Amino acid sequence: MIDDPATDDPVREAGMLMDRSLHSAIAKATQGLSPSSLAGAYLDWMAHLAGSPGSQMWLAWKGARKALRYTQYLTQCAQHGGAAPRCIEPLPGDRRFDDPSWQVWPYNAYHQGFLLWQQWLHNATTEVRGVSKPHDNVVSFASRQLLDIVAPSNFIATNPVVLKRTAEMGGRNLAEGLLHFLEDTAKGAAKAPRTAVPNPAVGKTVAITPGKVVFRNRLMELIQYSPVTKAVAPEPILIVPAWIMKYYILDLSSANSLVHFLTERGFTVFMISWLNPGPDDRELGMDDYLQSGIFDAIDAACEISGSPKLHATGYCLGGTLLSIAAAAMERDGDRRLATLSLFAAQQDFTEAGELTLFVNSSQIALLEDVMWEQGYLDSKQMAGAFQILRSNDLIWSHVIQDYLLGERQTQTDLMAWNADTTRMPARMHAQYLRELFMNNDLAEGRYRVGDQPVAMNDIHTPIFAVGTHSDHVAPWHSVHKVHLLTDAEVTFVLTSGGHNAGIVSEPGHPHRQFQHATRPLECHYIAPEAWAAAAVTTAGSWWPFWVDWLASRSGPPGKPPGPGKPEAGYPVLADAPGIYVYQP
Repeated sequence: MIDDPATDDPVREAGMLMDRSLHSAIAKATQGLSPSSLAGAYLDWMAHLAGSPGSQMWLAWKGARKALRYTQYLTQCAQHGGAAPRCIEPLPGDRRFDDPSWQVWPYNAYHQGFLLWQQWLHNATTEVRGVSKPHDNVVSFASRQLLDIVAPSNFIATNPVVLKRTAEMGGRNLAEGLLHFLEDTAKGAAKAPRTAVPNPAVGKTVAITPGKVVFRNRLMELIQYSPVTKAVAPEPILIVPAWIMKYYILDLSSANSLVHFLTERGFTVFMISWLNPGPDDRELGMDDYLQSGIFDAIDAACEISGSPKLHATGYCLGGTLLSIAAAAMERDGDRRLATLSLFAAQQDFTEAGELTLFVNSSQIALLEDVMWEQGYLDSKQMAGAFQILRSNDLIWSHVIQDYLLGERQTQTDLMAWNADTTRMPARMHAQYLRELFMNNDLAEGRYRVGDQPVAMNDIHTPIFAVGTHSDHVAPWHSVHKVHLLTDAEVTFVLTSGGHNAGIVSEPGHPHRQFQHATRPLECHYIAPEAWAAAAVTTAGSWWPFWVDWLASRSGPPGKPPGPGKPEAGYPVLADAPGIYVYQP
């Protein structure tokens, strides 16, 4: 007889507690990545490859051809004093071997052999018939990360740039690199309490646009920024940032603050600053972020400004939540959104890029066990996946520059923000991963607000959506699906840059350009590639284009509202940036 798995069985309860404690310990050792998920993918790949002698023969043939090509390359190098045209080029975006010293013998032989091996490994892990697509992606990705560990650029003896620097500095770079390594190790080992000193730049060099906190609840503070112009548009702008980081990525220094840019152009701007949750906040869920976050902020912004409508703007995860709010408001007859702007925000997660490698039942169960023990998911436990996605940029380039070359990067305002991390409440993050990311409930009409599901195609508010070319978090093809999911007028912008730098794209930023096109109401769907081929290309920042779009959908300018509205329950509570942003 099968044992009853009811949770009131004390033996079953004890076993579950043991399992969860073990899984939590494993997750801490693996940076939150599931070994079971990785093992299952490799088992699927190995089983199908073992049963495919034709594929094995093809891989052996590919290997022999690459070995022959490499032999021919070495022969050419021997005949021409150690130099020869490359036999293989690095992948686009791989800048490890750009320095001219990599073309000198024997370092050209090192990196050319490595690239050929990388290409063969890609063939071996992506061309096996019968392997499930998710497992195929995981095996290919993980194998590439493992191979990158032994790249010749990562070792002193095989990196000509490091050897040259070592000779020039008499080894002082390696001594300084060792000090950097010891310093970083000590910081990583330290368990900083919640009362630790926060980012010292906040309020001094970043998050410095003048304003007042005009509302505060358990989950967020609402900042109202001070007007700059004598007249402002009647409809305020409410910005909903992601809560995976602090809010002020859109209010960095005055030179690249989107908030400052908007106030200078005659808009009243409100910004949500989210609580950094701790163990006591484990039960905060998506509904709390919706009600105590967006809906409370909309109530306050409309009341303080005296406008029946506002321009709602969401960035990343904040844009996803704002999409849910907009669909729920349309469903319930709430027409307070004049426009809806979504920056690098997804509603359909079927093509969410390589982040999907880390979202499956095994991975989510492991994270749930971590959050069960802690009450939240720590930013350091989330950072592992993001760093691995861009290991050459975020891990190995850091190792080379800081530890081998002995150089510390100059701290920029964006880097200061990136280091100012937050936590995720257990319940909310589990709901987000399971309902939105894995089950795709929002795009498929199953996500519930209240007791009824919401549908994206209920949204008829004009939409301004921004995707970025090199986004590893929200790939632009995925962001573009707002065309497919809604029947609204959509103005879509595709800008150069990545998930952060593409959005923080102030006028005057070098090498910036964007494409844009508007799909009117009741117009046919256009696939991403067709859209990109037909869209207009404009040099410079997309910010002025967005401001013009907002202005064309705003009423005549009038007198700016004062800070807060005490008589309506919105007194001034503090100067911007408030107190929540300082929570470590």
